[in-house]
Amino acid sequence: MKKTVNKSAWAGLLCAAALLALVVILENVLDPNKNIMVFAALKKGAVYALVAVSMNLLNGFTGLFSLGQAGFMLLGAYTYAILTIPVSQREAVYYIYNGSAVNFSLPELFGGGAFGLVLGVVLALLLGGCVAAAVAWLIGLPVLRLKSDYLAIATLGFGEIIRAVFQWDKLGPVTNGANALKNFPTFSSFNITNGSGETVLRLSTFTAFLLAGICIAVIVLLINSTYGRAFKAIRDDEVAAEAMGINLSKHKRLAFVISSFFAGVGGGMFAMFANQAQAKTFTTAMTYEILLIVVIGGIGSVSGSCIAAFLYVAASEWWLRFLDAETFIGGFKVPLLRNGFRMVVFSVVIMIVVLFFRRGIMGDKELPDLLKKRRKEGAK
Repeated sequence: MKKTVNKSAWAGLLCAAALLALVVILENVLDPNKNIMVFAALKKGAVYALVAVSMNLLNGFTGLFSLGQAGFMLLGAYTYAILTIPVSQREAVYYIYNGSAVNFSLPELFGGGAFGLVLGVVLALLLGGCVAAAVAWLIGLPVLRLKSDYLAIATLGFGEIIRAVFQWDKLGPVTNGANALKNFPTFSSFNITNGSGETVLRLSTFTAFLLAGICIAVIVLLINSTYGRAFKAIRDDEVAAEAMGINLSKHKRLAFVISSFFAGVGGGMFAMFANQAQAKTFTTAMTYEILLIVVIGGIGSVSGSCIAAFLYVAASEWWLRFLDAETFIGGFKVPLLRNGFRMVVFSVVIMIVVLFFRRGIMGDKELPDLLKKRRKEGAK
């Protein structure tokens, strides 16, 4: 049994290393200007994959229906941005509220340069996750007593409240009010340049995949631990789980806090992708997008959430984009093709997928499970 687990772990590590190597090769071989949508979809897909897996940990593996993901992402995004904006740039960012209340930058505190950038960004992302986790612990005390739809409504309301609070003018010296925070390190900051400023090695997409991959790997380890088994027991039957000695309130709160932590990290990564942090971006529509990814991929499947995240982002923002442009063939205008038609077609595609895949693309299975099944069928 132990040998089988070790083989699976090594196979997973090799696949992850191969994927990261492929991303680096593609990013440095393809022209970034001609393939801007490709790399944008890959980076956003990596961020959404992490947030979808964090939601799946709560909704799919613990059985708690929460819709507060966008609110926790907002907390992570703002924490990351506030802690990493260079001191020299803060006056330009806080142009309305007479300066910033935070007068330091983590990358600069660690000496700047490549070392300071990496350490400062990683610490800021972790702190963003910790802020989201701390707030989740606080609101979890009352809302986790609710069940099903009531819990979803309560967490959804939290997301709307936190978005309104962060746009409050009184918090302007910290959050810049309703204005965007900018000028902080992004994924592109990790590209390696020479003395003249020319990029010699692009690592922006690699950075997004690496950060998301590490976080998802930690979640997978958690799911396969004793805590993960307790979460699944609560999902399957709360009465039976409690009879077996599982503390329901403790484990529910733990799942809620951990899910929110990784949502906060995902929010910081989303800010790095979007090159700004602004409260109005983190709407309920974003939470519905993440929920849709979880459902399409399969509730209770980490692999499904990852696959669905990339398919969703690619289809909605890349593959179907041509449908938004008016097209003429031989002097005749192609009907229906106009701005917004892309989302109509995309919605139809989602309906078809949901109809034919009632339990999602992967159901509650993982990729290794499907590979083992095929090997057994091939052996027969």
